[in-house]
Amino acid sequence: MLDRSGGRIAHRFHARDVHLVLSSRADEPIPFRVLVDGAAPGPSHGIDVDQDGHGAIADGRLYQLVRQDGAVRERTVEITFEHAGVEAYVFTFG
Repeated sequence: MLDRSGGRIAHRFHARDVHLVLSSRADEPIPFRVLVDGAAPGPSHGIDVDQDGHGAIADGRLYQLVRQDGAVRERTVEITFEHAGVEAYVFTFG
């Protein structure tokens, strides 16, 4: 549970897809930003994130953050949340 704005999660992974179960206690969607190896994901963005890495938590569910194109290799995903109230539960990979 994030109790202040600007919190982040960073995780090393070796998979094509990165998913994270997220929910929010806020009344409005909470914006977040995903970076892969320190940069916007571009064409490797998941369905819940745009090419610049922006997404929003509107309800509790599994969010697809990264869908790599090309060869799978070890990378770092970082998710930054703009507001408090986010609950992160578990990463899954595909």
